[in-house]
Amino acid sequence: MSQDWDAGRLDSDLEGVAFDTLAVRAGQHRTPEAEHGDPMFFTSSYVFRTAADAAARFAGEVPGNVYSRYTNPTVRAFEERIAALEGAEQAVATATGMAAIMAVVMSLCSAGDHVLVSRSVFGSTISLFEKYFKRFGVEVDYVPLADLSGWDAAIKANTKLLFVESPSNPLAELVDIAALAEIAHAKGAMLVVDNCFCTPALQQPLKLGADVVVHSATKFIDGQGRCMGGVVAGRGEQMKEVVGFLRTAGPTLSPFNAWIFLKGLETLGLRMKAHCANAQALAEWLEQQDGIEKVHYAGLKSHPQHDLALRQQRGFGAVVSFEVKGGKEGAWRFIDATRLISITANLGDSKTTITHPSTTSHGRLSPQERESAGIRDSLIRVAVGLEDVADLQADLARGLAAL
Repeated sequence: MSQDWDAGRLDSDLEGVAFDTLAVRAGQHRTPEAEHGDPMFFTSSYVFRTAADAAARFAGEVPGNVYSRYTNPTVRAFEERIAALEGAEQAVATATGMAAIMAVVMSLCSAGDHVLVSRSVFGSTISLFEKYFKRFGVEVDYVPLADLSGWDAAIKANTKLLFVESPSNPLAELVDIAALAEIAHAKGAMLVVDNCFCTPALQQPLKLGADVVVHSATKFIDGQGRCMGGVVAGRGEQMKEVVGFLRTAGPTLSPFNAWIFLKGLETLGLRMKAHCANAQALAEWLEQQDGIEKVHYAGLKSHPQHDLALRQQRGFGAVVSFEVKGGKEGAWRFIDATRLISITANLGDSKTTITHPSTTSHGRLSPQERESAGIRDSLIRVAVGLEDVADLQADLARGLAAL
C-alpha cells in the first residue's frame, strides 16, 4: 500500500464499539481499490521505491512490508482483529496452534529458565515441553490446574512462565485466572493462558491479569474445520520478541488461512452462543442417562468449578466430556455405534465430533501421565457443533444402547 494513501471515510470508525462489531470490522484497512470485503495478498515479497527505501524497511526505520514470512497485509488484518477482541496491544499469527506455543516459549524463555505447566493440557503440549523444550535446557514442572497453593509453592527463583489451559482439554477444568496472575506476578513470572476452548467471545484472560494468550485458530476461530493456524496476543514488548522468532524461524500463517480466519471471526459471537446452548442441553441430558458415570462440563451445577466459570466466563463452551461404563471397550463401542457425529479428534467445527482421548489426542502420553491428567480409558470427548440438538441426542442414544 502506498505510504501516502489515506483511506479516510472508507475505513470504519471503531471507537467505543462492542465486541461483535470488532469481530466483523477490526483490522481492515482499505486499499486504493476501496474494496468492501477483506482482500487476500498472495505475495512472498514486496517492491520498494528505492534502494534506500528497502534498506530503511529492512532496518525497521520506517514501517512497511518486507517479506511475507513475517509481514503480510491479510495476516496483519487477522492479527489486529484478534488483538482488538482479546484487548491486547498486539497479536502475532502462526502456522498452527502448536507453533503459537512454541513461539511463546522460544521467544520469552532461555536455557536455565523454569516453566510451570498445568497437568491438564493438550497431549501435544506436554510432548512439546517434555521432548523438546527440556532438551534445550528449559526446566519444566507440572501443577494441578486448580491448585493455587500448589502453583505458589512450585514457583522457583528462575520461573519465567506459568502455562495453563482454562478450560482444559478435555475435562473442562478451570483455574481462577485473576488469582493465578497475582501469584505469578508476585514472584516475577508471567502467566500464559491457552484460550482456545473459550475464544475471546467467552473469556478475555488479559483483562483478568494474564500476560499472554495463545489460540489454536484451527478450532473455533475458523469454526468449520477448514484450515490450520495459531495466534499469540499480549503486550507489544513481548510480541516484538515473538515477531523476531517468526522472522527467523518462519512458522508463519499463510495469507489464505488468515483470510479464512477473518471470515470465521465475523460470526464468532453468534456461533459460540449456539455451541454453548447445544453443549448445555447435551450435558444435562447425558447426566441423566444410564451408562454414564460422570459428565465433565462447567455449565453443570455438579461441576466443582461451576461458580468460577460463571464469574470469569461469558459461557461454558462447546466441549462435553463424559465417562462411560466398560472402560476402553465400552467407550469404543459407544463411539462406533454413532452414525451422525464425526469420529475425529478435531474440535471447534460446526459439525459435532467425538473422540477417545486416551488413544488419540493424549495417546502419546504414558499411562502414568494420562492418569495424572485425569484421562481415563472410559473417557469420551464430544465437541458439540451446530446441528439440531435432538438429532445429536438421538445419535448419542445409539452409543448408550451399545454399552
